Amino acid sequence: MSTPSTTPGTQAPAAPATSAPAARPTGRGPAPGGLAALGPVGLVLAGGISVQFGGALAVTLMPRAGALGIVTLRLAVAAVVLLLVCRPGLRGHSRADWGTVIVFGITMASMNGLFYQSVARIPLGPAVTLEVLGPLALSVLTSRRLVNLLWAALALGGVFLLGGGGFDSLDPLGAAFALAAGGMWAAYIVFSARTGRRFPQADGLALAMAVGAVLFLPLGIIESGSKLIDPTTLVLGGAVALLSSVLPYTLELLALRRLPAPTFAILMSLEPALAATAGFLILDQALSVPQAAAIALVIAASMGAVRTQIGRGKRKPQPVPAEP
Repeated sequence: MSTPSTTPGTQAPAAPATSAPAARPTGRGPAPGGLAALGPVGLVLAGGISVQFGGALAVTLMPRAGALGIVTLRLAVAAVVLLLVCRPGLRGHSRADWGTVIVFGITMASMNGLFYQSVARIPLGPAVTLEVLGPLALSVLTSRRLVNLLWAALALGGVFLLGGGGFDSLDPLGAAFALAAGGMWAAYIVFSARTGRRFPQADGLALAMAVGAVLFLPLGIIESGSKLIDPTTLVLGGAVALLSSVLPYTLELLALRRLPAPTFAILMSLEPALAATAGFLILDQALSVPQAAAIALVIAASMGAVRTQIGRGKRKPQPVPAEP
């Protein structure tokens, strides 16, 4: 898989998420410092929490609509919401722009489809644990700093510890689906960043979500049929779409405009920890000592990645005070 020649962190800093839409990056002024650098990190964490609670809701919905049906509802509802909110323009885009957004849509559909096929066969925790290996691999491949390899290795150790030190007892097909979803997750990171640079606001995300929904619709109809239009299923599917697609993908796309891809990928190692927390709060799943230690490792790795990113923003020439 090819990696982007430049990361989002090399671009001009984007306007804060709370600023008016008219505020555009100008490329002038100093680079964001300590508190400003925490902005995209907060976006990533908020997106991770949202997607894990949405995933817990999706598990309860699976007996009603099936794995492919859930993905279809998730993509279709998210596409409708984003298209209505963003109202992206269809003119003025180059062939390269459309190519990027189409690949982004295919990547999102594939990532979701493979992951739900995985959790239909293996528990949610191991599935997320295997899936996160994709972003970690991306972090190692795209990193230009030796310290990022240390954070990736620390997070990887936590990921395997969270999985119980091995996955030999899992269904092989379910594990394969999870690993494939991890590969699509890595591709999602790359094409989300590229889409964010080519399209204003979340326009590219809305168009890509529509592409994914159209491509996945036949699969959902074949598996679930009329179950997709059951009122209860529609309401729950809409909630899954908002929590697992609309909110997290929008937050991550905005974060990738200001956060380097390697740092973002390491932050993705928090997903197993967030999944374990959601399982404890919603499904009453207690954490074992090894699981708690694994969470500590991935949090330490993510904090290290964040501190590295903030340090880069602070290391700029400072004026030397004059002698009194």
